[in-house]
Amino acid sequence: MERLSGLDATFLYFETPVQHMHVSVAAVLDPTRMPGGYSFEKIQDLVASRLHLLPPFHRRLVRVPFDLHHPVWIEEPDFDIIHHVRRISCPAPGGARELAAVCGRINSTPLDRSRPLWEAWVIEGLADGRFAFLTKVHHCAVDGASGAELLVHLFSVERDAPTPPPAPPAPAEPVPSETELVRHAVSSRLRQPLQMAQLARRTVTAVADVVRRRRDPATAVGGTPLTAPRTRFNGAITARRSAAFARVPLAEVKAIRRATGVTVNDVVLALCAGTLRRYLLGHGELPAESLLAVCPISVRDTTPSTAPSSNRVSAMFTSLATDIRDPLERLRAIQSVTRGAKEEHNAIGADMLQNWAEFAAPTTFSLAARLYARMKLADRHRPVHNLVISNVPGPPFPLYLAGAELVAAYPMGPVFEGAGLNITVLSYMGSLDFGFNAAANAVPDLWELAACVEPAFEELSQATRARARFSPPGEFASPSGIGRLAHDGVDLL
Repeated sequence: MERLSGLDATFLYFETPVQHMHVSVAAVLDPTRMPGGYSFEKIQDLVASRLHLLPPFHRRLVRVPFDLHHPVWIEEPDFDIIHHVRRISCPAPGGARELAAVCGRINSTPLDRSRPLWEAWVIEGLADGRFAFLTKVHHCAVDGASGAELLVHLFSVERDAPTPPPAPPAPAEPVPSETELVRHAVSSRLRQPLQMAQLARRTVTAVADVVRRRRDPATAVGGTPLTAPRTRFNGAITARRSAAFARVPLAEVKAIRRATGVTVNDVVLALCAGTLRRYLLGHGELPAESLLAVCPISVRDTTPSTAPSSNRVSAMFTSLATDIRDPLERLRAIQSVTRGAKEEHNAIGADMLQNWAEFAAPTTFSLAARLYARMKLADRHRPVHNLVISNVPGPPFPLYLAGAELVAAYPMGPVFEGAGLNITVLSYMGSLDFGFNAAANAVPDLWELAACVEPAFEELSQATRARARFSPPGEFASPSGIGRLAHDGVDLL
């Protein structure tokens, strides 16, 4: 038995009939050289053989009586893989749009909390004889980094990888009684008043430091919640989801990063900003103020972990500088605000969000989330933020599922009341794969938005090359970047 952390449990409390707190990834696979050929049974058997390597896949939740504390994980005593690995056919002609429609439909329903909180869908009938493997896991069990680790355990680095040895036999874990759950919950809660007082003091000090920093006009600062302009995807959402995909070459993204001296994450944010700006301009709806994104930050390496697969994340708010026309000026503005956001995040503390989440009251949070959705309060106030943008590093080497080669992996993160759009980006091999997930009522033309990624990428690439060619040597960032190569007569892009 293992209690969920407060942050993990918060993803449960925030879930409503229209706000689903699962994450998913659609892996497109090529079975051409799959040993013995493709079959659904092979995929199902492979998943079954690796379950012991995937803790969230064989545990289920047990709720504490009267919601006295956060739920606990226990080993599922009656696990049956038939409830979790399923197959479905993709409509003809099996292209990206048809696959995305299937993914949107699967993502439109919440996970069954009476079982381990995951599903895997084998989607057959894609073009060129390919198939897709869609994994859907509740956010209370994984974050972006741990989700990527799960993929590595589920997939293999060799086409003909041997079956992993079975897990050593272990005694069955008894389901805890209500008395045990209550006693454990009460003893944990009794220690919290002192912890809360100590945390409050640290929080006041940290916030005061941030306020002092922001008074200095020369200091870079992050974005501010509740300052986002309203857009078509900001408001109350419905349960139906839509999905769309895009892809850009990772090598050219890194070339832009080297030439401009920013980070890959800054380039990703700039690409998302250019995409959103182009889309909203096309509809005549670009706000005069910049859009505001919230970006999850992994703190797995900076804070102690209570469970290998639990959420170890914080968040930062950043302007996307969508009010700036020039793509390089926009990138520079994003670099400045993300630097300021990171400095403020460090001043507050990487574990501040997780520490406060420990005091979340299950009943209060759940009722508040449902009331907020039912009354459509997101339509009545300024958006907290416009959207979520997440950038997850993936493996730079090929992966295989039962011998089928992974061709692309499109991640899809959750959307929230008031912010019905999520853009999650995953690097794999030589590409950045963009997964768009949206409330269908918020962005009914999601593929139109996804189609703006490529021209936004070309705009930033061309601007980078042009600036490099017409700038004096050494002016435009590092000597290994586009600036030096262009002056040497080499066209990197």
